[in-house]
Amino acid sequence: MPIPTITPHDADKAMAKGATLVDIRGPDEHAREHIAGALHVPLDRLEDLPKVEGPIIFHCKSGMRTQANEAALRAAAGFTPCHILEGGLEGWRSAGLPTRLDRKQPLEIMRQVQLAAGGLVLLGVLLGFLITPALFGLSAFVGAGLMMAGATGWCGMAKLLQAMPWNRRVLGG
Repeated sequence: MPIPTITPHDADKAMAKGATLVDIRGPDEHAREHIAGALHVPLDRLEDLPKVEGPIIFHCKSGMRTQANEAALRAAAGFTPCHILEGGLEGWRSAGLPTRLDRKQPLEIMRQVQLAAGGLVLLGVLLGFLITPALFGLSAFVGAGLMMAGATGWCGMAKLLQAMPWNRRVLGG
């Protein structure tokens, strides 16, 4: 049986009555923007979900990650009633409910990968046309790296970007 969804406004009311909102996104996503009062337990750390009183409402960015991982969420909740926030953080924001946005925190790693990969592919195509067709190889290399990341779950570009100085968390944010 699937975990039922709950609208952002109903979730807000449920939180006021004692429900616990659990953000399952990664630390970089949560640091950049989150819903005030949400308990942060990344998807890969669900075993660390503390026992709570009252129902649990799980959320991610758009609702897709929570729905794709319903079995793991239900197992983590145990016998505690649980829901999935309809539309995730984006749905919450679209409903006009407040979030805490910290622009001092770096962009999420996957957004950085998308920007870097897209920029490198575009650069490879431009250089291939303007200088020498051999430079189309840059686009092919980036494409192969993205295919490998998709197949294995390991992204070298993400690892490299995580080590960059701009990705150090701003303390007190």
